Amino acid sequence: MLGNLLIGLREGLEAALVVSILIAFLVRTDRRSALPKVWLGVGIAVAISVGVTLVLTLTQQALTFEAQETFGGVLSIVAVGFVTWMIFWMRKAGRSMSSELRGKMEEALAMGSGAVVLMAALAVGREGLETAFFFFAAAQAAGQSTEPLTGFLLGIAIAVAIAYLIYRGAVTLNMGKFFTVTGGLLIFVAAGILAYGMHDLQEAGILPGLNTLAFDVSAAVPPDSWYGVLLKGIFNFSPATTVIEATVWVAYVAVVLPLFLRPQRVRATATA
Repeated sequence: MLGNLLIGLREGLEAALVVSILIAFLVRTDRRSALPKVWLGVGIAVAISVGVTLVLTLTQQALTFEAQETFGGVLSIVAVGFVTWMIFWMRKAGRSMSSELRGKMEEALAMGSGAVVLMAALAVGREGLETAFFFFAAAQAAGQSTEPLTGFLLGIAIAVAIAYLIYRGAVTLNMGKFFTVTGGLLIFVAAGILAYGMHDLQEAGILPGLNTLAFDVSAAVPPDSWYGVLLKGIFNFSPATTVIEATVWVAYVAVVLPLFLRPQRVRATATA
């Protein structure tokens, strides 16, 4: 649940900030007549994201067991690829996102109503599709429990509330630190989903070593214990982990985390 709450909070806040930037720009430039078009674009993006999640779920249910495991494993890898790209993109582009969105909205307004709807849909839809894939992969790793959906929706609700308070000037949030902390945590969540995807491919018979364990701490960390459930919910930790799962998890964190935490180079700019 906590892992999905983090996904919903992180992705939801990015999407909510995009919407608040567009709305603030239109309000401050006295173009309120374009607000319904922005909300229409947001609605389209949300509908597409929900539709993609439903299609993925229905597609998997119609497959055989081996095909389900293959489908889930491949989508887990795709989802990790999406979230990894998103983490690094937000780290790099977060500072200029506001000005870029305002510039694109200015161009869309000059082109017409349809362009405004499309621009809003694309701006929010990117976050929505990333969320759909990542949530589906995380939910598959959690099994039949409803906790992933609960955590995800709770994270979205908190993100919307934070974005609204920021828009109204009621709170101030250091976005750089927020996205750094949540990005670092998501790396561990993504590593767990990637390892679970490898396990799916092992169960499908595509990868070997299903019964070759790197460790088995089921006695010390029972899967049904509160701490076992907590580790599973946040990091997709499995007490009985295969060699391939452990290798992939360690390799992903060892490569991605240092790259993410390394200091960013700030280009020197001329000032008037």
